Amino acid sequence: VPPAQDSPEKDMLDRVLRVDHAGEFGANRFYAGQKAILGRTETGLIIQVHTGVPSVTSKKTPKLLYRFFKNAKWLAMPVETFLSVWTGACSALLGKVGPMACTVAVEESISEHYNSQIRTLMEEDPDKYKELLEVFYFRL
Repeated sequence: VPPAQDSPEKDMLDRVLRVDHAGEFGANRFYAGQKAILGRTETGLIIQVHTGVPSVTSKKTPKLLYRFFKNAKWLAMPVETFLSVWTGACSALLGKVGPMACTVAVEESISEHYNSQIRTLMEEDPDKYKELLEVFYFRL
């Protein structure tokens, strides 16, 4: 991804990367909350298999943020960490099907989000945003 040419493009890229980083971070903390309650139970193991593949975007997005915007820190991360872990732990208390339904809902929401971003970047300039598009495609 080349550096942004103007302020609206920089704002768009900044928003895309920050939202992706926050979303991946929150989802990972949500799953950590579920794992804390479910541990190695049958439901816990099923969820772990479903969410056990490390996300490329969760590793690459902070690097992209730093590379292009020199500001990879997000001030609300401690609050997001607490709320995500707490919500994941609460979902784990919903019986056998509840936590799995919550996990599916989180993953579907993430997929819809990335599909929307892919459409937006494809409309803008697919060649220019090739690196971001590859990251988003891999996540799906």
